[in-house]
Order: sequence, then structure tokens, then C-alpha cells
Amino acid sequence: MIEFIAQNMAPIMFASLIIFLLIGYPVAFSLAANGLMFFFIGVLLSPYSGGSINLAWPLLHALPDNFYGSRVMSNDTLLAIPFFTFMGIVLERSGMAEDLLDTIGQLFGPIRGGLAYAVIFVGALLAATTGVVAASVIAMGLISLPIMLRYGYDRRLASGVIAASGTLAQIIPPSLVLIVLADQLGRSVGDMYAGALIPGLVLTGLYTLYILIMSIVRPNSMPALPLAARTLGHGVLSLLGALLVAIAISYAAYRYLAPAHGDNADILGASVGVILIYIVAIADKGLNINMMSRLAQQVIIVLIPPLALIFLVLGTIFLGIATPTEGGAMGAVGALAMAAMKGRLSLDVIKQALASTTRLSSFVLFILIGARVFSLTFYGVNGHVWVEHLLTSLPGGEVGFLIGVNILVFVLAFFLDFFELAFIIVPLLAPAADKLGIDLIWFGVLLGVNMQTSFMHPPFGFALFYLRSVAARVPYLDRLTGKQIAPVTTGQIYWGAVPFVCIQVIMIGLTIAFPQMVMRYKGAAVDPGTIEIKLPDMPGLAPLGPPPPADGGASPAAPSSNDLSQPPNFGETPPAKPAAPATDLSQPPNFN
Repeated sequence: MIEFIAQNMAPIMFASLIIFLLIGYPVAFSLAANGLMFFFIGVLLSPYSGGSINLAWPLLHALPDNFYGSRVMSNDTLLAIPFFTFMGIVLERSGMAEDLLDTIGQLFGPIRGGLAYAVIFVGALLAATTGVVAASVIAMGLISLPIMLRYGYDRRLASGVIAASGTLAQIIPPSLVLIVLADQLGRSVGDMYAGALIPGLVLTGLYTLYILIMSIVRPNSMPALPLAARTLGHGVLSLLGALLVAIAISYAAYRYLAPAHGDNADILGASVGVILIYIVAIADKGLNINMMSRLAQQVIIVLIPPLALIFLVLGTIFLGIATPTEGGAMGAVGALAMAAMKGRLSLDVIKQALASTTRLSSFVLFILIGARVFSLTFYGVNGHVWVEHLLTSLPGGEVGFLIGVNILVFVLAFFLDFFELAFIIVPLLAPAADKLGIDLIWFGVLLGVNMQTSFMHPPFGFALFYLRSVAARVPYLDRLTGKQIAPVTTGQIYWGAVPFVCIQVIMIGLTIAFPQMVMRYKGAAVDPGTIEIKLPDMPGLAPLGPPPPADGGASPAAPSSNDLSQPPNFGETPPAKPAAPATDLSQPPNFN
């Protein structure tokens, strides 16, 4: 029995960790306690393991290096987490979400499902600026849900679209989970962001397509805004005209800048067009010129600052100007500037943002430290070999592995948060994926899309909890219409999430079927045969080879060989070299 336990220590250790987590013990301490307990057991059972346990007491000396080495305390990649968290919380306090939802809701209001489209669009923008799911869901739940209920939206659909749009912060850069996945997979955060961009936009499009289908199938579930609620009036044509002018200015600036700036001219030209139209909109509104409609003014003034912040963060990362950590730092400064411009930057806001950032960063750090203790023991009992053999032996090769792993992660997401999945499961899956030849950026994005379902799974989805905390629990009187509004039940929130969980599962399948959505991060393939290396001309240096003769004649032929065993000869006739006496190997050597 002892030999059986010793030789199967890895699966026993993994099952024990699952039991710890199901009991409800904190994840960081579950990992550390499990690792230390099985380290003690493994050292005692090592003689009975037949070589499958490689643990000894001196191995504990490696823990300080694991804590303070490049994987935890000295990990520059993880510095991006507090920067992006701080940026997201400051933007939440700055009122950007309120302005976006009100303006985009007015823009899409005349069509059926307009508020739902606005929630999805704003959810994608908040995801690209805040990167924090809780901030997005809570903000949209507080602002949009009462408006959607006021105008007769189906409660399940309204709850589902708000929760699902908030979880876009999980997959659209600068997502926090993508930073953790890149660190655990040993890959670049910039590559992970570039790979996740298209899948995130495709998922946003699938949400929009679902709303379009529902507006046709069940039009009464999402009515258009009544005319009295469209306070900004009409003016879509004015907005389209302003957009065309901005495009024309951008193209002219691109043609002007192209000779001097090359590949960056398109980005610089677009920046010129956007800045000019933004200045014109502010002047038009401030000076009451009324060249644009009120709707066009408001959309331009509200929409361009977050888009500029997205470019400041993601654009500099994708162009190679800044690292993700530096991009996060610039984003934090940009968020402070936006809050100050709106007059909402105060010492209280900064204190709240710093407290929330410290709390989340400490949470991540403690989980990572616990994961290092667990992995030290798990690798010592050859757990990584057990997991690798288990996963690589799945039928179907690479596709079978991907399907099996995604089913495993989907089930575990019912019980574990995405940080916990990233720190516990991903380090065990990565070696098997690498051995099968799977691109780890593609694998990481696929897991990121899958982990997104952890926010939407009834009954433990955190996005559902966030929405439940701000949705009305009892009937209330609407402040605008004076009508009594029925509350939103927990069952309606859960049932509203189910269609969007199905959409996320479809997105997992699309990512497996069309890997090029992610592989575009590598750029265009380069043919080595087309590479040509040219050395610059150096007029101050003579060409290589012997110097030309002074009389202009032919150069003397170089000697066929040089005897490096003799001193150099400067024109003298060398003495004849005496012939070496033959050596008699049949006699012992004579040293006299």
C-alpha cells in the first residue's frame, strides 16, 4: 500500500488540492499548505517510490530563490497588473462609463435593441481602457439596467447583455488575465495582446449578431427609445459628414507625411484627422457656432478621449514603442489626466484607486507565491510528467488535446476564478501543449476565451454576482416616469447569461477551427531567399588583399604556404635546414 501511494503521489496531490478548494479554503493558502504537506510526505515515502519521488530536505532552500527570483518578486511582466488596475479604477470614478453609455445610447436609440447595442459597444470600449471586469459590469449595471427596464426591455436579455459585455475585459487587451497567461506560458505580453485582439472583436461581433437576431425574432423584448427620451435629437447625417471630413484630413496628412515617416505615416495621419475634428467639435460647442448637430458634437467629444487612451496604451505596445509595463504606466497617467479634465480627480478618488489596486495586486502575488510552493513539490513527485503523459495520450492528437483541455477548463471554471485557473492549471498544461507543437500564444488566447466563461457560469459566475449586487431587489418607482418597476430576480440574471455562455463556447470552437485569427501576431512570413545583405561603402578603407605593386606591374604571387615554425625572413637567404636524424624506436631514449 505504501509503495502504491508513493508511486501515485502526483494524482493524489492534485486530487487533494481540488478537495481543499471545494471546502472553501483560500486559494493561496490551499496551494502553499498542500505543497508543504506533500513535501513532508514525499520525503518520507521517497525510498518506497522506485525513483518517482525526487524530494529531499535541502530542496526547501530553493523556495527563497523562487519567491525573490524572476518568477515572483522580481518579475517585470507582472508590474503591468497594478498599472492597468489603477487605470481602470480611476476611469470608473471619472464618469467615462456614464458619458459613453448615455451618448451611445442616444446614437443607437432610434432602432430596436439600440440600448443593447450601446451596452455591447461601450463594454468593448471599457474593456480596451479599463481591463477590469468588475468595474465594467458594475458601471453598466448601475447606469444601463434601470434605463433598459424603464423602456420595457426583457429582464433576462438586459441582464445577460450587461454581464456578457462586461466580461469582454477578460479577452480584449489590456486584459489582466492575458498578462498572467503570458507570464505562465513564458511568452511576450505584447504578442499575447496582438493575438487576442481579433478574437475579442469577433466575440463582440457575435454578441451584436445575437442582439440583431433577437430584435427580429422577439421585437417586443427590446423596443426602440421613444422620441421623448432622445434628448440629443437627430443628427446622424451631421456625424457622418464630420467622419468623412476627418477621413479626408487624415488621408491628406498621410500623403504629406509618407515620404518622411514611411510606415508610420498612416497612424500619424489618422491622429492628425482625429485631433482636428475633436478641436472643431469642442470649438463648435463652446462658441455656439452649431456647425454640427448636438448629437455629433457629443459623440465626438465623448468618444475620442477613450479612443486616444486606447491608442496611448495598445498602439504604443503594438508599434513596439513601449513595453506592456510602460504602456500601463502611460495609461495610468492618461486616466488621471482624463479624470482631471472632467473635474472628478480628487484625493478620495486616488485613495480608493490605490487601495483597490493594492488589494488586487496582493491577491495575485499571494496566489503566485502559493503556486510556487505547490509546483516545487509537484515537480518533485514528477507530477508534470504524469500530466504530460495523461494529456498527450488523448485520442485525436492535437485536436483531441485541445478539445479535452477546453472541456476540463470549462468544467473547472464553474468553481475557480480565472486567476486561480491561470496559476494552477496553465503551468501543468503548457508543457504538454508545447510537446505537441501547439503555438503557446494561440493556446493562451484559447484558454483566455475559455476562462471568460468563468465569469458567466451560473451559479458561481462573478459577473452575475456583480450585477446582482447593483440590480434592484424590490419594486421601485422610476424617477423619470413615476411608474413602479418590478425587480430583477436572480433566476432572470442566471437565465439571461446562458445564451452568452453558449456564444462563448462557439467562440472557442471558432478559435480552434481558425487559428489564423491569433497567428496574425507573427506578421507576414519572410522568405529567406529574398533577404539581401549589403555592406555600406567605406571610402576611408582600402580593399582587402595584398597592396598593389609600386611600379604598377602585376602583383607578386602569394606564397603557397608559410612555415610558421621558423622566424620571419626579411630578405636573407635562409641556411639549409639539416636533415633530421632517423630515430631508432627499438632503443630507449638517450637524454645525454
